[in-house]
Amino acid sequence: NGAICIQPCSPSFHGETSFVCEDRKWQMLSDACASLDVQSLFQVRQLLCTCFGLCSSLLAKTAPPSLYFHNCQADFSCILPDILSSPAIPGNIADIVDLLKKISLLLSENVTRGKMKSYSRIANHILNSSIISNWAFVKDRNAGSVLLDSVNLFAGKLLLRNGSESIQEPFIATKGYSIHKNTSGKSFDFSMAFSDTGNITGHVVIPEEELLRLPKASKAVSVAFPTLGAILETNQPDPAFVNGMVLSVSLPEELQNILLTFEKLNKLEQAGAQCVGWHSGERRWDPGACEVRAEGGSAVLCACAPRRRTYRAFSILLAPAVPRSPLLDGLTRVGLGLSILSLLLCLGIEAVVWQHVTKTEITYMRHFCLVNIAASLLVADVLFVLAAIVHNAALNYQLCVAATFFLHFFYLALFFWMFTLGLLILYGLLLIFFKITRVVFLAAACCIGYGCPLVISVLTVAITEPKNGYLRSGACWLNWYETKALLAFVVPALSIIVVNMVVVVVVVVKTGKSSAGEGCKSQDLSSMIRVCKNVALLTPLLGLTWGFGLATILDSHSLAFHVTFALLNAFQGFFILLFGTLLDRKVFILAYINIFYTLRNCSL
Repeated sequence: NGAICIQPCSPSFHGETSFVCEDRKWQMLSDACASLDVQSLFQVRQLLCTCFGLCSSLLAKTAPPSLYFHNCQADFSCILPDILSSPAIPGNIADIVDLLKKISLLLSENVTRGKMKSYSRIANHILNSSIISNWAFVKDRNAGSVLLDSVNLFAGKLLLRNGSESIQEPFIATKGYSIHKNTSGKSFDFSMAFSDTGNITGHVVIPEEELLRLPKASKAVSVAFPTLGAILETNQPDPAFVNGMVLSVSLPEELQNILLTFEKLNKLEQAGAQCVGWHSGERRWDPGACEVRAEGGSAVLCACAPRRRTYRAFSILLAPAVPRSPLLDGLTRVGLGLSILSLLLCLGIEAVVWQHVTKTEITYMRHFCLVNIAASLLVADVLFVLAAIVHNAALNYQLCVAATFFLHFFYLALFFWMFTLGLLILYGLLLIFFKITRVVFLAAACCIGYGCPLVISVLTVAITEPKNGYLRSGACWLNWYETKALLAFVVPALSIIVVNMVVVVVVVVKTGKSSAGEGCKSQDLSSMIRVCKNVALLTPLLGLTWGFGLATILDSHSLAFHVTFALLNAFQGFFILLFGTLLDRKVFILAYINIFYTLRNCSL
């Protein structure tokens, strides 16, 4: 396994083919066999000197183009017959990409309509949807990125006649417009064939407020590629592929934002869309270049920031997302609503009975932790709803950053207060003769419950936000793909869940020991009931239900796992009210008495 075999091509081709041994079988690794001799176009055909004026020196890069421009024709049509008649096999594709790269580097001055037309016909030959599979065996894995950069460079020098230009081939289209600050807004519309089954559309808009930045008249050029997305490697950690055409733009540096609309190739609702820009330096799709403004069943609106040296091409990725179902959405909405109401009721009951249930040190500490757990979850649930509203309303970026920061902080506060409660339970079980004063407890609990989340939240935003890696694309929440900012929530949360699971185990063991010491078999049933009650009581209070999130990570496509996770966590506020307050007999009776007398006094 892993052995490489190199085989020469058949006599009618030049180059070589590479194979790799996998599972005792030879698998093709790359195919450099070519029938098109690009060098002969420069050395053998005398037409070249009248067409390009560079002869073989173009390949050798020994002579500057300016020395031969006086012999060049208006376009490159003299080499088109040889190229267009050649089969688009992997070896020929690599040679044509290299040819287009050299033309872009050496002959990109004064790009007339004729030159752009011939250039587009050459590129169109290797972008045909019927030969996309051949790109998988091109020796240079970056050939698709090289082609994109070459086309962008050449098209950016396009001369505009009468203020506009449009050149369309089946699999590559170029449009250019003159723009200035008094323009009411400029748009580029593309409708192109993706396969034999139909067309795909794309739309580029330069907002009017962006055009006001222009100090002088300039031009904007856009190129559409309906099939290039299948060629470019996604380089994403999770499975994803390009779900629309690739739109590249060549704009003045003063323009900072543009709007792009992509029609989806795959219109299944089970997959989410992610707006991305092609990072020309790292040769990968980068979600940090764009954000989703609106998404429908068949199209996605993206807001992107073009940068001449980094991002000039954009598209959308189809990434497997959380399964969408009315059941999951309904459970989340109902659960959050009931959770918020339950937490308000829980805090109200605690306020009513506070003086009666906090007379001893240990009960004060317990109810203090319970109140802070309920308050943190209440604020986090409200912020969760607000963050969704902010995202869906497409409000400004700073508001989304603020919502994410406070959402991160209060969810962490929730976990750290549950951690504090777990430590308090261990203190009550294991350190019976060790007494802690109320002042020391309050100081330690507040440092853990709010101090640690504050430090983590501030460090996360301070480290990732300057790199535009704080937010994930498509939601007001922590980024994962680029900066792994989400680890600042996942690692503390999972660590606290593990610690609190140990607390529950200690409680179960202690309960079992106390009943076993009684030495009466008739107590087995009551002991089991006591253990189950303790586990049921501590599970929501210590956040163990969040452990089911691991199942959604291991199998992100399972609707059952997502429904279970949503059911347990969306209703966590209700469970806290039930197990933390209502099932506490003393709290329930005191609350009932206070409410009864309050209503009686009101009636009198």
